Amino acid sequence: MPWNSNNNNKGGGGPWKPNPGPWGQGGGNNTTGGGPTPPDLEALLRQGQDKLRQILPGGLGAAGIGLVGALALGIWALSGVFTVQTNEMALKTVFGKYISKVGSGLNYNWPYPVGGVIKLPVTDRKTTSVGFSFRIDPRTGNQATLDVAEESLMLTGDENIADVKFVVIWQIDRLKPEDFAFNVRRPELTIKAVAESAMREVVGRTQIQRILTAERKVIEPAVQELIQKVLNEYRAGVEIIQVQLQSVDPPEQVIAAFRDVTAAQQDQDRLRNEAEAYANKVVPEARGGAARITQEAEAYREQTVAEAKGQASRFSQVYEEYRKAPDVTRERLYLETMERVLGGMNKVILDQNAGGQGVVPYLPLGALDSQPMPAARPQAQGGVVR
Repeated sequence: MPWNSNNNNKGGGGPWKPNPGPWGQGGGNNTTGGGPTPPDLEALLRQGQDKLRQILPGGLGAAGIGLVGALALGIWALSGVFTVQTNEMALKTVFGKYISKVGSGLNYNWPYPVGGVIKLPVTDRKTTSVGFSFRIDPRTGNQATLDVAEESLMLTGDENIADVKFVVIWQIDRLKPEDFAFNVRRPELTIKAVAESAMREVVGRTQIQRILTAERKVIEPAVQELIQKVLNEYRAGVEIIQVQLQSVDPPEQVIAAFRDVTAAQQDQDRLRNEAEAYANKVVPEARGGAARITQEAEAYREQTVAEAKGQASRFSQVYEEYRKAPDVTRERLYLETMERVLGGMNKVILDQNAGGQGVVPYLPLGALDSQPMPAARPQAQGGVVR
C-alpha cells in the first residue's frame, strides 16, 4: 500500500518524480535548472509512518488505526465547544442553516465543517454618521472631520436647501439577531441609506426656518421612528437607539444672509414679547383702577341712599310726633336747634325783664374746666402774706 516504504524501488522516488530529495533541489529528470520543487508527499507520509511506529512499537495494526481514528474523532468532536462573551449572542448553524441562538457562557455545536457559529455583539452600540465622515490626517495623525455634501444637502418643504449633518446610534436587536446576520448583506450601509432617506423625507415636508429654530427637537424622534419602521419592514434585526442632529445650517454660500434673517426674527420676537409683557402689566393695572373707582362709586351711592332713607325716616317720625303735640314738638325743635347752633360759641345772656343793662351774670364752668389749675399760694405766717 502507498503508506509503506518500497525498498525495491531503486530510484527511491514516488510516482510523481523519479528521484527528488525530500525538500531539496530536483534531480534526475529535472532539466529546467536548479529551481525549488514541491515537497515529496510520499516521503512526508513515510516520515509520519516512522514516527507512529516509534510511538506504537507493535506497528499500525487494525487496533492502532482504530485508536488513531477514535482520537482524531474525539479531537474533532471537542472542537465544537465554544465560549460566548457577556456582550455577545451566538448563532448556531448546521450545514449553513440557522438552527438556534445561545447567550453568554460555554456552549456546544457541531464542529466544522458540519456546524458553524456566528458571534454578534448585541449590547455594543454603534454610530453611523450621515453628511460627514472622519479621516486621519496623514501629516498630524489627528482625526479630522470631512463634509460629505452629497449626503448633507437636502431640499426643504419651502424649496430651500439645508445642510443637515446627523448621527444614528443603533445596536443589534437582542430578540432577533438572526435577522441581522442573514437578512441584510451589509447592515451598516443599509442603515446609513435608510437614515439618509428618512431625514430627507422629514426635512422635505418642513420649512427651513422651523428646521433652523424650533423644529429641531421634533425632527429627531420623527426620523428615528421612520428609520425603525423601514428597518423592521426589511427585517434587518436592528434597534435604533437615538438620532442626534449635529448641525442644521443653510448652504455655506448663503449662510451669512440666513443668519441676518434669523437675527432679525429674534429681534422681532423679543420686541413682541416686551410689548406683550408691557400690555400684561398695564391692562391689569387699568382694570384694577376701574374696578376701584366703580366700587367707590357704588359705596358712595349706598351711603347716600342710606343717609337719605335715614333722614326721611327721621323726618317721618318727627312729623308723627308733631301731629300728636304740635306745641311741644315746636318747642323741642327750637331748643335742639339752638343747642346745636349755639353750643360751641361764646354767649352773652340778656334778660329784658332784669334791671340795669339786662346782662345776666353766669359762671362759665366749661371755660374753667378747660383752664389749667393755678399753682398753690404760700401760706400766711402771722397774718402776713409773703
